[in-house]
Amino acid sequence: MLTLAIFQSASAVVQANLGGWFHDLSPFLVKFTPTFGIRYYGLSYALGFTFAYLLLRFLARRNATLIPYERIGDAMMYLIVGAIIGGRLFYVIGYEPSLLIDFSSSAPWWGVLAINNGGMASHGGIIGCAVAAWRISRGFKDQMGKIVGRCSPLHVFDMAVLIAPMGLFFGRMANFINGELLGAIVANPGEKAPWWAVRYPQEITTLDPNQLAQTPEQFDQIIELSMKHMLPNESYWESGYARVLNLIQHGDDTLKAQLEPLIAARYPTQLLQALLDGLLVMAVVWIIAMKPRKPGLIAGAFGITYALGRIPMDLIRLPDAGVSQFGPLTRGQTYSAMTLIVGIVLVVHAMRSSAPKLGGWMKSSKAREQQSSK
Repeated sequence: MLTLAIFQSASAVVQANLGGWFHDLSPFLVKFTPTFGIRYYGLSYALGFTFAYLLLRFLARRNATLIPYERIGDAMMYLIVGAIIGGRLFYVIGYEPSLLIDFSSSAPWWGVLAINNGGMASHGGIIGCAVAAWRISRGFKDQMGKIVGRCSPLHVFDMAVLIAPMGLFFGRMANFINGELLGAIVANPGEKAPWWAVRYPQEITTLDPNQLAQTPEQFDQIIELSMKHMLPNESYWESGYARVLNLIQHGDDTLKAQLEPLIAARYPTQLLQALLDGLLVMAVVWIIAMKPRKPGLIAGAFGITYALGRIPMDLIRLPDAGVSQFGPLTRGQTYSAMTLIVGIVLVVHAMRSSAPKLGGWMKSSKAREQQSSK
């Protein structure tokens, strides 16, 4: 007991001296079996879509959108389907095309459909929402068969980018909880790190060897620790490592103290992207949307702000799996550069357009009544 107490005290000193924070969060909110439960990743989508629905209802109540209030639910269904399909297909085609030929004997049988394993691209979600916006702009049939709510696709796209940032925020927070989309190293294993850095133990089994910084001796220590937690019928140390992480996520401070000096400290890029992609973009587009604007202006501002936040972020974020570079640019930077160009084109088009201004969620009650009576 005395030896254990001395070891824990020494580990606490090492932990305090190392700096940064050791990631010990579980990806599950609730676990029903070792591999099945309510994941924060799925919860982030539910929260994002719920907030989007409430915000779109708010805009409709204030006559800031031409989408009929009673058809908000229909519009949201199109946007949800567009975001999911667009985000998934863009990820598969742009980042991991091997999923197209990945078939198995267990559900969901095709790698493209295995969204439960993650793999969504925000740029694809934007494209999917743009397609959904075009469909919503065609209007809806009322009980008499008359088309209602027909409007400019750009106006609907403006509404879509007003409700999207909360989904981006929750998604990046879920990425952080999952310990994925890791940042570059700021301190090697065992070295002192800044207070804001994060040590992600998931790096050992999710990153390529060339993205790790452990010395051979440190990696041997990780394998040795993992093998101590393997079951008799298991052949690979990774199974024991997964069990080590599970124990740490359930409060095993002794294991945490043993593993922490063997893990690199990295930029918490998911949290930075939650602030940039989510909160900053949301603030910008909602401030612009306070007054009526020409269709496309808000969507253009979204594209510009999102891209200007994402492009420098890829300087401290690890490239995604697969062919990660397009010349000097990462794929994320390349797609963001395209988003920036589209955003600029939309803003220029809106400024030169003769279309009437629409929206404005801070219009006076009188102005809203006048617009709704038109």
